[in-house]
Amino acid sequence: MRIRAVDILITVAVTAASVYPAARWGTTADVALSLLASVPLLWRRRAPVLVALICGIGTTWLSMQDRLFDLPYGQLVATYTWAELATFRWRLFAAAGTVIGVALSLIVPQESPPSIGYVGMMFVTAYALGTGVRARRDRIAFLEERTLRLTEEQAAAAAAERARIARDMHDVLAHSVGLMVVQAEGGASVVRSDTARAEAAFDAIADTGREALVQLRHALGVLREQRPDPPGLDAVASLVERARRTGLDVTLTRDAVPPVPADVGATAFRIVQEALTNAVKHAGARHVAVVLAAEGPSLRVRVRDDGRGGVPKPGGHGLSGMAERVAAAGGTLRTGPVEQGPGFEVSALLPAG
Repeated sequence: MRIRAVDILITVAVTAASVYPAARWGTTADVALSLLASVPLLWRRRAPVLVALICGIGTTWLSMQDRLFDLPYGQLVATYTWAELATFRWRLFAAAGTVIGVALSLIVPQESPPSIGYVGMMFVTAYALGTGVRARRDRIAFLEERTLRLTEEQAAAAAAERARIARDMHDVLAHSVGLMVVQAEGGASVVRSDTARAEAAFDAIADTGREALVQLRHALGVLREQRPDPPGLDAVASLVERARRTGLDVTLTRDAVPPVPADVGATAFRIVQEALTNAVKHAGARHVAVVLAAEGPSLRVRVRDDGRGGVPKPGGHGLSGMAERVAAAGGTLRTGPVEQGPGFEVSALLPAG
């Protein structure tokens, strides 16, 4: 409504400035042509080139008959409008038409060179003003689009970070609590018959709990703008050792393990952690083989148990979280029962470079 009111006000002002001299010193035809050169401005935003053409016809005819009693206000406003609003192709068309119209308006009545320069400068100024407004509007639109894109990227990054924290907390809690439960049950069963084993079990519970707190502090450190180094390949041995304390026979094989980035090392650590947790809690396994080996330019992480092929209960997030981690690291994951014999295998191929 505000823009429409401005257009109406401009049209009324231009029409009055064009028609009044024609009505005072000209003929009825002059008044009609003055109306033709000004009233169409009311629709200048809807059809800028067409309005410029119509106004140009009236202005050019008045000028050729030497009946333009004042400045070509309507045509100047029309020039500003198509320079601001028209597309590139239509601007070329309108520019050609304006140049032809102005040339006829000045050459036919044989205007003096100063008049030609003065009128030409007025039209160049109108065009420059319209182009400047269009450039400013395009710049604002570009900045708004860029801001929106950055906001979306920040939201996606925040969502990915929340998902990462959730996966880390799940892995830490599921692994540590699972081991603590197994150790507590084992310690309770021998607390009277074998004090030494009971003490070892409870010491293992304490160690597991302390390790869990360290890893939880790491997982939540990002929320306090702290980023300690995540556990990597070197920490896999401690996972294996804690799993052994539950009575599980775990072997760790490292075969020419290549150096890997921190995020890939953290992914490998979480894969082993989740696989050992599943072996303890779900598979009823007695033996687990953990293998870290170079495979071409990549790192192979394989965890195989001899249990009943158990997998997490429906609704769990262990394997899905593991798949998300591997995908985020640019690797591939395969999980499922062992082809020959009982057991379950988790195998991931992660980029080493």
